[in-house]
Parts: sequence; C-alpha cells; structure tokens
Amino acid sequence: MTEKLHKMQSVSFRIIEDFLEYLPENELKIVQFLRNLVLDCVPGCKEKLSYNVPYYRRHYTICFIWPASVTWGSKITYQGVRMGFTNGNLLANDNNYLDKGNRKQVYWKDYSDTREINVPLLKSCLFDAVYIDEERAKIKRTSQSKINP
Repeated sequence: MTEKLHKMQSVSFRIIEDFLEYLPENELKIVQFLRNLVLDCVPGCKEKLSYNVPYYRRHYTICFIWPASVTWGSKITYQGVRMGFTNGNLLANDNNYLDKGNRKQVYWKDYSDTREINVPLLKSCLFDAVYIDEERAKIKRTSQSKINP
C-alpha cells in the first residue's frame, strides 16, 4: 500500500496484487471468481484500480468488483463482494437480478459466497454491458466523423 490515501478510504493500493493480498480469504475467493468471469466474458477489457478496487473497461467503464472490506467512508455498509455495472440502467434487467437501490445509473449484485453467483445471469449482464459499450463507442465515432470529415 502507498502512503497517500483517498479522503473517504483508509486504504490505498498501487497494484491489483496489493489489493488481492489485503482481502480476507472469504472475499478473495469471490473476487477471484468474479474477476475470472469478467476477464473471460469481456474481450479486450482493461483492469484498473479506481477507488482502490478493480474497474473494467473497453471503450468506457463497464463494471467493478468492490469487496465490503474496502470501505467508502468509515464503516462497512454491506457484506461480501459487490459486482457493479456502471451503466446498469441500460442493461436488460427484466428479471431484476441486479439491485439498484435508490441509484439511477449504477446497478449491482452482492455476493457472500461463490455458490450464490448465478453464472448464466451474470454472464448475460456482462455480454449486455459489452454490447452497450460497443454501441456507445460507435455513436461517438459516428458523431466525431461528422464533425471531422
């Protein structure tokens, strides 16, 4: 960990390995499972620490994995590991698999054990998020080509 800390967090990691070493064993298992799923389902994604947790992106940020032990503020507000989608409001969430609380854009699912992960549903969310990311990138490229022919 580095010395510089974010105002709302009591930890700071330079690299993913530092983050993984910090996690308690139960969260580490879930994070590793979710991380492998994301890396398998999101072709060409980049993994980057942001707010001291891994975020995944292609053209735009797609999702994040946030263990409860990496708090935002002074206390733990949920248990386990949160898998979040930064544009969850655009996903086909017809079965209400993802939670939104009072959020308008970010949707998530909390897991306290890998056995709780509905892999087919989560893969469907990831594939949907990749499609949305690609469509947003196409729209941006099209609008830029109209500006700079």
